[in-house]
Amino acid sequence: MTTSFDLDAYFNRIGFTGAPKADLATLSAIHTLHTAAMPFENLNPLAGIPVSLDLDDLQAKLIGQRRGGYCFEQNAVLKAALETIGFTVIGLGARVRWMAPPDRPVGPRSHMTLKVDLSDGPYLADVGFGGHMLGTPIRLVADEEQSQAASILRLAPTEGETLTLQTLLPSGWQDMYRFTLEPQFPSDYIASNWFTSTHPTSIFTNGLLAERLTGEVRRSLFNRNLTERWSDGRTVTRVLGSAAELGELLDQGFGLTPPAPIEVIWAKIPAN
Repeated sequence: MTTSFDLDAYFNRIGFTGAPKADLATLSAIHTLHTAAMPFENLNPLAGIPVSLDLDDLQAKLIGQRRGGYCFEQNAVLKAALETIGFTVIGLGARVRWMAPPDRPVGPRSHMTLKVDLSDGPYLADVGFGGHMLGTPIRLVADEEQSQAASILRLAPTEGETLTLQTLLPSGWQDMYRFTLEPQFPSDYIASNWFTSTHPTSIFTNGLLAERLTGEVRRSLFNRNLTERWSDGRTVTRVLGSAAELGELLDQGFGLTPPAPIEVIWAKIPAN
C-alpha cells in the first residue's frame, strides 16, 4: 500500500492544465474544476457498500473511476492534492444545518471542510457539501458577503468561536453548516464517516443525493426529484419515473457509473 498522491492523474481527471503554484489562482481553478468533474454522491452508503477513507482507495474510486463521493472522500482528495502542490491545509469538522428548522438540536460534526492558508490570509475550501456545493473557495473572514458564479455566501459569527456558513436564497439567508477552527484528526473523520455511511438513521443510507456544479448548471438530485438551476436564470425540475431514467441521468447528467445495478439503486430510493 502506498501513501503517495498521483497529482498528474488528478489533474487529468479534473482537466487542470496549468502550472500549479500554492496561490489563490491555482486553488480557485482546482476547486472549480473538481466540483464539475467529481460530483457529490452517496451511492456507496445507499447500496450498502463500505466507504473507505484510505488514500489509495479514494484515488482508485474518485480519480480512477467515473465516481464521486461525499465530503470525507471529496475533501480528503482535495486536501491531498493541495498538500502535494505545497499548500498548507487543515481539516476541520462542521455541524450541518442545511434546511434544518431553527429548533432542531445541533447535530454532530458530520461534515469535513478545509482551511487553506495563503499569503493574504486563510480561505475555506469545500468540494464536498452536497446540499449546496461551493464553486470556489471563500475568504475565511466573518460578516463579508462573497459572490460566486452560482451563489452568494457569508460566514456569520454564531457563538463563541463558531462560524456559520450561509448562502443567500430567495427566502433569505440559509444556514449551511457551523464550524470552529479546531483541527480534526484522521480518527475524527473515521468515526464520523462510519456513522454517516452505516447508521440506519443516516440520510446517506436512506436516500439518494447527488449534485454537480459546472459553469452552466447546478444539477441537484434528491431521491427521484431533479432540479437544474442554469446560469441563464432558468430553473428546471422533474420527477424521475424509472430505473432506466435514473441510469441515463447518472451517466449523462452526472458522469457517474453506479457501483451496483441501477435496479438495485432505484429500489432503495424513497418514492417521495
